[in-house]
Amino acid sequence: MSDRLRITGMYSGFDTESIVEQLVAAKQTKVDDLKAEQTKLGWKQEIWEDLNSQIYSLYSSTLSRLRLSSAYTGKTTTVSDTTKATVTADSTVVNGTQTLQINQLAKAQYWTGSSISKTTTTQDSSGNDVTTTTTYSSSSNLSAIDSTALAEGTTFKVTTGDGTETEIEITKDMTISDLVSALKDAGLNASFDETNQRFFISSTESGEENSFTITATDADGNATTDALSALGLGDDMSVVEACDAEITLNGATFTSSSNTFSINGLTINALSTTSDDEELTIVTATDVDGIYDTIKDFLSEYNDLINKIYALYNADSARDYEVLTDDEKDAMTDDEIETWEQTIKDSLLRNDTTLNSVFTTLTSTMMSGYSVNGTTMYLSDFGISTLGYFSAEDDERYAYHIDGDEDDDDTCDEDDLLRTAITNDPETVSEFFSSLCKSMYESLYSLMGRTDYSSIYKVYNDKKLDDDYDDYTDKIEEAEDELSEYEDYWYDKFSAMETALSKLSSASSVVSSMLGS
Repeated sequence: MSDRLRITGMYSGFDTESIVEQLVAAKQTKVDDLKAEQTKLGWKQEIWEDLNSQIYSLYSSTLSRLRLSSAYTGKTTTVSDTTKATVTADSTVVNGTQTLQINQLAKAQYWTGSSISKTTTTQDSSGNDVTTTTTYSSSSNLSAIDSTALAEGTTFKVTTGDGTETEIEITKDMTISDLVSALKDAGLNASFDETNQRFFISSTESGEENSFTITATDADGNATTDALSALGLGDDMSVVEACDAEITLNGATFTSSSNTFSINGLTINALSTTSDDEELTIVTATDVDGIYDTIKDFLSEYNDLINKIYALYNADSARDYEVLTDDEKDAMTDDEIETWEQTIKDSLLRNDTTLNSVFTTLTSTMMSGYSVNGTTMYLSDFGISTLGYFSAEDDERYAYHIDGDEDDDDTCDEDDLLRTAITNDPETVSEFFSSLCKSMYESLYSLMGRTDYSSIYKVYNDKKLDDDYDDYTDKIEEAEDELSEYEDYWYDKFSAMETALSKLSSASSVVSSMLGS
C-alpha cells in the first residue's frame, strides 16, 4: 500500500477512504485469500513434519531393531547368592542351570609406603615435613628426603606388566608432585599423602599381567635400594601382590585379570569368594516379560501412529471455517481463536491421497500373513487383533489389542496367547514378528525414497510444498502491488476532483465578492 500523502474529501465532503476501500475490495480480498491459503499451507507443512517425524522414528528405531530375530531372544539369569556374583546372559545361552564357585578375586598390585618424615633427615632446610611442592633446590641436596640416597642424577626405572620400561631421573628442580606425575605417566596410579607423609602406588588394572616393578640406580649408574627406601618404598612398606581372579564354572576352571568373566554368552562379575564346599547356581530362562513388553511397546507405538493418521484422513470438513483476519481475531478471545484455527488444521489432510498411501501400507502389513516353518501365520494366531468396526472408538478402529493384556480393559479377560507362545515356542514368535517388522520396514523405505518432489526419508512431497509456499509469497507480493497501484489510481482521481472543486470554490468566492461589492 502506497505511503503517498493523500488529499481526502475536504471540499467534496465525501468519505474518500471508505469509497476507495469499497472500490478496491475485490483486490483486497484477493490478497487476503492468498495469505489465508499460504497460512493453511504452512499449517499443513507443520502437520506433515510432525507426522513424518513419528513415522521415521518407527522406521529408523523400532522397526530397524525389531526386524532382527535377536530382538526376541532375550534371556533372564538369576544367581543363588547375589552377594557373591552377578550374572547376565546373552541370547546364545541355552536355558538351564549351571554351577559356579568363586575361588579367588583379582587384585591390583599396591605399594603403601612407610612414613618418610620420621627422622630429621626427611625435613627440609626449614625443618618442615615434605610437601608436594618440595623441590631438590629448596633443600640441601634434597635433604627433605635423603640427600645421599636421592642425589641429583638418581634414576628410577618403572617396568609395567606389558614390558614397557620408563626411566625417571631426579633433577634439580623436580618436586614431589613432579615425581608423582612421572609415575602416572609411566602407567601407574600414584599419589603422595602430605598428612601421613606416604607414597601410594598401584597398578592401574588388576591381575598378574598388570603388575609392575620399580628399581633405582644412582648417578653413576649403579643399582641402589637406598633411593626407594628414602621414599618409604623399601622392605618395610606394605605390599599387596597382583593376582588373577579364578572361578570354577560347571567343573571347569577359568582365570581373568579382572573380576569379570565372559564365558559362552555368560557375563559373570565375581564379588566375593565362596567357601570350599559352597556352590552357586545360575539359572537361565527365556525373558518372557521382556519379549512380551517389546511386542507390546511396538503395538502401542503403531497404534498411536495409525490412530493419528486415521483421524487426519477422516476428519470433518472445515469448509465453513476460513483463516481469520486480524480484524476478526480482534473480536475473539484467545481460546476462541485457538479452537477456530485447530478446526481448520485438523481438516487439512482430510482425504489426502499421500496420507492414504501411508495408511494402506501400514494396515496391509499388519493384516498380512507370514510364513513360519511352512505355515502362514497372522497376528490373530497370537491373540492380537483389532476390536472390530462397531466395538472400537471412531479413531481407534485399526488399533491392535493383545488378548489377556492386564493393562487393556477391552481384552484383559481373554486368554493370553502371546505370553503362552513366548513361553512355549519363542522361536516361532521371533520368526513371525521379525518377518512382520521387516516387511513394514521395507515398505516404509519404499515410501520414503527421494523423488523430484520429496526428500529422502520423507513420506510426503516436502519439496513441492516448499515450492508452493514460495509461490504464494510471490503471488501475495504481486497482488499487494496491484492493490497499491489500484488504490493510488482512485486516490489520484479523488485528489484531482478535490483540486477542481477547490479551484471552483475559489472562483465562486471571487464572483460572490465582486457581486457583493
